[in-house]
Amino acid sequence: MSLKFGRLSKSSILGVKTVIYSKLISGGIIGCGIAGLAVALNESVKASDLTLHPPKYPWYHRQGFFNTLDMASVRRGYQVYKQICAACHSMRFVAYRELVNNTHTEEEAKAEAAEILVTDGPDETGKMFQRPGKLSDRFPNPYPNEEAARAANNGAYPPDLSYIVLARHGGEDYVFSLLTGYTDAPAGITVDDGQYFNPYFPGGLISMAQALYNDVVVYDDGTPASASQLAKDVCNFLKWTGEPNYNERMLRVMRIIIYGSAIFLACWYGKRHAWSVLKSRKIMFREKKTVD
Repeated sequence: MSLKFGRLSKSSILGVKTVIYSKLISGGIIGCGIAGLAVALNESVKASDLTLHPPKYPWYHRQGFFNTLDMASVRRGYQVYKQICAACHSMRFVAYRELVNNTHTEEEAKAEAAEILVTDGPDETGKMFQRPGKLSDRFPNPYPNEEAARAANNGAYPPDLSYIVLARHGGEDYVFSLLTGYTDAPAGITVDDGQYFNPYFPGGLISMAQALYNDVVVYDDGTPASASQLAKDVCNFLKWTGEPNYNERMLRVMRIIIYGSAIFLACWYGKRHAWSVLKSRKIMFREKKTVD
């Protein structure tokens, strides 16, 4: 006995294919979900993976479109860097001449540069010598080489701070949170000697000890030197060292908008009024009537 099937219509074939595809997709999604759940349950939760993301702080230069850096805060931040951060971190891409007419007068910048000793030479006898710093000199490196820096910091190499704000995700928010985020390690985390717990640092363990405390610096302008104020000022200073032309760029954008608006209004006036006669003019041809 033979069985005979009639031909399936195109709509029936499409319906069968749709059902098959939907079941395959559903099965794949369920399988991926089960596999992901199994991996998640199998993996132990580690506190080192729970790195906090820095919050967004209301920095003055980010509150308005035309706001510039607070240069008084930048000057105080230089004082914090000089008295605290410079003991371990270099700024080899920043010269003392950049302080002139920004945070210091020329005389003040020369006095700051003269406080350091720079190895120069050779002299006429072929020997190297030391001289007071000049405006053209860059900020000194606290260590002669990387090996000496690691030896003095338990194997960790203090990064250069010239562009640290631009080099870190989160910018000044991250640096501020890192400087003020030291806390006790949670249960289950072992902190070795020479390490400190900071939830904002990747991995949670950092070799840099907390450096900013209340009144650890006495500001020249009398500003209360709380730990958060110190962190804010040094972050503004690091923002300026990374973008020394930040204020000029904001002023340039303001000029472009003002001049561009004036040019746009002049062009609009010329198009709207001076050319209105030509735009609205109509030329009509009238056939000359002939008199019989």
